[in-house]
Amino acid sequence: MSNAVFKLKIGMTYDLRNDYLKEGFTHEETAEFDLPDTIEAIEKVILDSGYQACRIGNIKALTRRLAAGERWDMVFNIAEGISGFGREAQVPALLEAYNIPYTFSDPLGLALTLHKGMTKHIISDLGIPTPAFTVIKSAEDIAGVALPFPLFAKPVAEGTGKGITAMSKINTGEELSLVCKNLLNTFRQPVLLETYLPGREFTVGILGTGKDARALGAIEVILRPTAEKNAYSYENKENYEKLVQYVLVDDAEARQAMEISLAAWRGLDLKDAGRVDLRSDIHGVPNFMEVNALAGLNPVRSDLPILCNLLGVTYHELISSIIASALQRAEINK
Repeated sequence: MSNAVFKLKIGMTYDLRNDYLKEGFTHEETAEFDLPDTIEAIEKVILDSGYQACRIGNIKALTRRLAAGERWDMVFNIAEGISGFGREAQVPALLEAYNIPYTFSDPLGLALTLHKGMTKHIISDLGIPTPAFTVIKSAEDIAGVALPFPLFAKPVAEGTGKGITAMSKINTGEELSLVCKNLLNTFRQPVLLETYLPGREFTVGILGTGKDARALGAIEVILRPTAEKNAYSYENKENYEKLVQYVLVDDAEARQAMEISLAAWRGLDLKDAGRVDLRSDIHGVPNFMEVNALAGLNPVRSDLPILCNLLGVTYHELISSIIASALQRAEINK
C-alpha cells in the first residue's frame, strides 16, 4: 500500500435524525435519517482501515465547506436529503461538480430509484418480473384504475416503510379512494399502486458494481403474530425486535430472488452496495418491488448489516468493501 493512498482523506456526508427533529420534523418524516452510532461505526472502520476521516454532515454543511475551499480524496456519502425526487442525488451531483469521488450510486441512479414508478418502468422493460402497477398523481386518477383487487398502495418516493400500514392492502373501491387520497394529502407526492402479492418477502444484499457486483445472500422477512398485518410497514420496521423475524434462506425461491436482484442492480447501473426488496406471487415467483441504492448502514438496526451479520460478514468487512469498490471505480489504487 503506497503512503499516499494510506493517508487518503475520506469525508463523510450524512443527515442526522436529531438535527431535523430539532427543526420540528416528525419521527416518521425523519425515519430515513441517521443516528449518531451509525456515523461513529462508519468512522471507526475508515480509521481502522488506515484512512483519515472527516465528518462533514448534510448538504448545507458540504456546500459551505466546498465554498470555503475544503476538499477530500473521497466522500463516504449516506446523505438522504430532505425534499424532492432528487433529494438523494443532491450530494453526489455537488461532489461531481467538484470532481470529488464518492461511495454509492451516481445522481442518475439515485434520482431514478427513489421514484418507485420510474424504476418499475425500467425493470419491466428489462423483462424482470414486477407486479402490475399504475401511478396515482391526483385524486382524479383514482377513478381510472383498472387493476384488479387486491392492490397495494404506498408513496412513490419514500423509504423505511413510510406511508405503509395495514391499510396499504386494498380490497375495495372505497378503500382505494380513502387510502390514495390520504397518501396524496399526507406525503404530497404521487402514490404507487400495484397488484398485491401474497407470497414470501425477501431482502437481498448486493455488493459491487457492474460485472463485479454479486448477491451476498437473501433474508426472508417474516411478520410475527403481533406485527401490523399485510406489510413490512413503518411500524414493523421501527419495532423490528418485537415484530419481525429475519431468516437467512438459500432455497430455490430465495436463489431466484438473488438472481432477479442482481439483474435489476446491473440493469439500473447501481454502484458499490445496496438492497433489493422482493415479494413472491401466487406461483412462488419472486417479483422486484423496489431497490434501495442508499441502504441504511446502522450496524444493528439496518437490513443490510443484519443480512451480513447472519452471513458471518462483519460490519468492518461490509464498510471496507464498499470503500474498496468506490476506490476501484475512481481508479484510486490501494
